Amino acid sequence: MIRALCLVGGLAGAAGLSQFPEFSQQYIQRLAGQVDALTVVVKEFDASALAEGMGREEALQDLSGSDFQLRHQADMRALFARHARLADNLTVLQAASPLQRLILPHRMADGPTVQEVWSDFTPAVPVSTAGAAAAGAGFVGGWATLAALFGALAMPFRRRKIVAKAAPKRHEPGLRPDPPLARPTLVAQTPDSRPRLAGVQR
Repeated sequence: MIRALCLVGGLAGAAGLSQFPEFSQQYIQRLAGQVDALTVVVKEFDASALAEGMGREEALQDLSGSDFQLRHQADMRALFARHARLADNLTVLQAASPLQRLILPHRMADGPTVQEVWSDFTPAVPVSTAGAAAAGAGFVGGWATLAALFGALAMPFRRRKIVAKAAPKRHEPGLRPDPPLARPTLVAQTPDSRPRLAGVQR
């Protein structure tokens, strides 16, 4: 039963991970679009700041005074941070091969981009080498995960069996059999060799 469940887990892992190369490729395309759009905003802000003789940080500091300006300043800081993070992830993902992207899921963790890709993603039969390798890794991973889970769940029961085997067996009190009767010991009698007196009986 456990082997059958592990097999199901392996097949599920293979089916899921086999779609990763195609999903990562579509993610990179959407990520590139996100970076391009953010780059336009960043360049426009920097150009406006430069026109006023200020750098980016000076222009951000100038966005203060009213609540609206402070909110706009916070939004622009968040935009610059997001642009830098996504641009760095895009550079790494574009330089990696489809197989190398299997160990880079942390580079594809942008929530809005993942949602956009997932909403339009259609699973397909993997025909590439990367897809086959991902399917194999998914099968091994799914099998190993369920095997480890069932092994952890069964560990307390195994310990109980080991303890039960190691414990000494206790005999229930019962009637003890009577001890065997002692056999009489035959003592060899020796004839009396003492001299007899005539007329005297011993």
